Amino acid sequence: MDPISLAAILVGGVLLASMVSVEFGISVALIELALGVALGNIFSLNPNESWLVFIAGFASVVLTFLAGAEVDPDYFRERFTASVTIGVASFAGPFAVATLVALGPLGWSTKASLIVGTALSTTSLAVVYAVLVETGLNTVRIGKLIMSACFVTDMCTVIALSVIFIKPTIWFPVFLVVSVAVIVLLPKLAPWFFGRYGDRVIEPEIKLVFAILLALMVLGRPPTARRCCRRSCSAS
Repeated sequence: MDPISLAAILVGGVLLASMVSVEFGISVALIELALGVALGNIFSLNPNESWLVFIAGFASVVLTFLAGAEVDPDYFRERFTASVTIGVASFAGPFAVATLVALGPLGWSTKASLIVGTALSTTSLAVVYAVLVETGLNTVRIGKLIMSACFVTDMCTVIALSVIFIKPTIWFPVFLVVSVAVIVLLPKLAPWFFGRYGDRVIEPEIKLVFAILLALMVLGRPPTARRCCRRSCSAS
């Protein structure tokens, strides 16, 4: 299917999901997931379209960023023990069970078992964030605790995936240094940048965030992905 037809179907699905969400009071994130699966099978959509993979990956990073920004740092410090305990337990329990079942009765390889354990123990912070915001629970204490715990669960997932897949190269320390620099410097830079350039129709604030996220995505890609990208650009 050509990209324009694919985009038309997907946008139509997103619009339909919004209408169903309003009519039945169900979270739009859940409806979008269900419609995505249905439309993908009905129209035999190719999930490996290069532009679609990029947009999906970037959108997931942006949603995770927004959800992380929604975590109340003061409340997280106040309920640090509860947040960490719930988050670690929600990851470690399913991870251990799924990994052992894959290793034992299913006879999978060690790496495959670790991957399925990680996949079945993580949570979708983006979906949780959307549901909490839609229901207004993100402003109450229980909602803040859920957000904080989900944030810890996602951090456990990131650590697990890094341990399973990481192959340190020269770019790995660069990525760590840049990430730490962004975490430390951005809170100091952002107020000045927003004060001088923000509050305009062109929204430089969003462009700053997108630029930083994309730069981190470039550094976070494995070296093989960079080589493939260079080869495809040279061929074109």
